Amino acid sequence: MTDPERVRLGRRWLLLSIQSVVTVGLLALLWQVADGRAALAALASANPWWMLAAALALTLHTLLAAERWRLTAGALGLPLTRRLAVREYYLAQLVNSTVPGGVVGDAGRAVRSRGPAGLAVAAQAVVVERFAGQVALLATMAVAATVIVVVPGGLDLPTEVVVLAATIALGGAALIGLVVAGASGARLLPGRAGARAAELGRTSAVALVGRRVVVAQLGLSVGTTASILAAFAFSALSVGVALPVGAVLALVPLVLLTMLVPVTISGWGLREGAAAALLPVAGIAASDALAASVVFGLLGLVAVLPGLLGVWGRRA
Repeated sequence: MTDPERVRLGRRWLLLSIQSVVTVGLLALLWQVADGRAALAALASANPWWMLAAALALTLHTLLAAERWRLTAGALGLPLTRRLAVREYYLAQLVNSTVPGGVVGDAGRAVRSRGPAGLAVAAQAVVVERFAGQVALLATMAVAATVIVVVPGGLDLPTEVVVLAATIALGGAALIGLVVAGASGARLLPGRAGARAAELGRTSAVALVGRRVVVAQLGLSVGTTASILAAFAFSALSVGVALPVGAVLALVPLVLLTMLVPVTISGWGLREGAAAALLPVAGIAASDALAASVVFGLLGLVAVLPGLLGVWGRRA
């Protein structure tokens, strides 16, 4: 093993160690502050039918996301069969759920699907597809939070939550604006960041809002967002909690977006902390919010197990 390889391996182990400590620390803290015993009791009596519904919703999310990736790749000149897209998407999710970093699986599917089009195009297809998913989640949160604030009679969101949602939405809108602006927006960013923003803008214009794909992309993004939000709502129902629609549309996206912060393993701890902090705004006990998030996380692991078939298939 060369010295650079030892350095990279050491960094990976350091990252894993830090993420493991942060994950365990956050979950231990939540056990204390969010009544972990009550959450455990809720988990022990979880309704299996609602858990099944959540697992099916997560499965639908994966299938729709795989189709969105296939459509995106095709628009960029990288044809993928539906079978290949589903298999590789499951495998990527399995890796992302079990390996620190949260993007290793996506890098792998880019490499394995590159074909004659090359790695650059394959990587662009993966990045644009993931970008579309986050944009849809941000848009849902922003619209729902705006409606809740403007229209009386809904959830009474604390000022802190409104400010948080607005900050995230505006930050996302600024990033989207830079990407959509393409080369013009890229000049606002230095060096490689500007070049990457310009490239993402060009590929997004072709793969997301091109005349031949925009309707399908919109429908798939609506479907993926609806299915993952439904999965969380069903997870909550499994522990006896009926989340208001406003909470599902405005608060749950905030909970899920915390999983993008790469300081824990697969978002564990951050997601539960966000749920315990935000969902009580909708009248949900922190312990029930914690239990709902744990169910969602566990079912997320179960739902990506078909990715093992992809591993066995490649070995065969």
